[in-house]
Amino acid sequence: MIRSFCSVIFSICLAVSAMAQQRFISQYGDLNNTLYHLKEDKKVTVTFLGGSITNMTGWRDQVGDYLRAAYPHTRWTFNNAGIPSLGSLPHSFRFGRDVAELGKTDLLFLEAAVNDQVNETNEITQRRAMEGIIRHALAVNPEMNIVLMAFVDEDKMADYRAGKIPLEVRVHEDMAKKYHLPFINLAKEVTTRIDAGEFTWKEDFKDLHPSPFGQTLYFNTIKVLLDEAFSKPAPAKLVAAKLPKPADKFNYEKGKYADIHQAKIIRGFRIDERWKPADNVGTREGFVNVPMLVSDSANAVVEFPFTGRAVGIAIVSGPDAGTISYSIDNGPVQTKNTHTQWSNGLYLPWYLLLGDGLTAGPHTLRIETGGGKEVCRIVYFLVNE
Repeated sequence: MIRSFCSVIFSICLAVSAMAQQRFISQYGDLNNTLYHLKEDKKVTVTFLGGSITNMTGWRDQVGDYLRAAYPHTRWTFNNAGIPSLGSLPHSFRFGRDVAELGKTDLLFLEAAVNDQVNETNEITQRRAMEGIIRHALAVNPEMNIVLMAFVDEDKMADYRAGKIPLEVRVHEDMAKKYHLPFINLAKEVTTRIDAGEFTWKEDFKDLHPSPFGQTLYFNTIKVLLDEAFSKPAPAKLVAAKLPKPADKFNYEKGKYADIHQAKIIRGFRIDERWKPADNVGTREGFVNVPMLVSDSANAVVEFPFTGRAVGIAIVSGPDAGTISYSIDNGPVQTKNTHTQWSNGLYLPWYLLLGDGLTAGPHTLRIETGGGKEVCRIVYFLVNE
């Protein structure tokens, strides 16, 4: 009798919690195509695209474990496409290799709000990147369902407390509205619940890389969305998305990696087919023991011919990274410091957009290193056709 009473109380608490979490879920779209696969095909592929909060052990694993247990007769495939430090700009150019080439994705979870803030990605780039990812995904598979999420950091909490919606949250939600996608505002949920005295940042959530407590909080709200989406009868058929006119014609929907072997070395660069550091500074998986276009000499020059409306480079920025100068089609010379605040302790994958809003057609990017001993390591050229 006591056990039965406790079970009832526990069920009531879960229902109250789910109702509270619904406030942070915006149903701008549905997951009906995933539901169809779940109940009819019995085969679903889920891909998680994001930064370190996606890549690390936590909410992603909990989502996978839950779906396998809740729907044991469905064959589940889970792809971890999370890479630490990367936000919307890198995601938009790596989508083809890191997601599309994995095969057909039925359900995509996408997050970039924390790294877009940490990496100081400007609003125009965020919007072009997020829209590009969504349009690329739906071009590859028009029946794909996509869930957008905004995770929390202390700056987002400060914005909410100042009566402002954080920029990165606005961008994510605007794209969810335009493309009719579910959106989960975990940044607002964590802030609201901390301010209500339910838990603390310092003792419970710990960091923008959440503690197990914080990871479970993320999972629980995602589970609410999934439970509601999958509790309905299966739809009669799959529905293909019809892409609306883009919000920005320069969005990165055709973003891709271009092979460094396509570059023309003028002087001072070389290709190291399996680059690895000579020191003990850390590296990131996927950005070591791979081909790298490297210069460690002064005033080295490389040119890259491309066709497209945007161009950039993905580099590995270590302790020795320095300043580069660059121009497009012999235009004005600009400079960028490729050394980051994390470079002294990590060979960091870092993505730099060097030309945007270009006219369609062929162009040439020219890069020159500085006059000192700074090193430039290019792992990919970035092109949006």
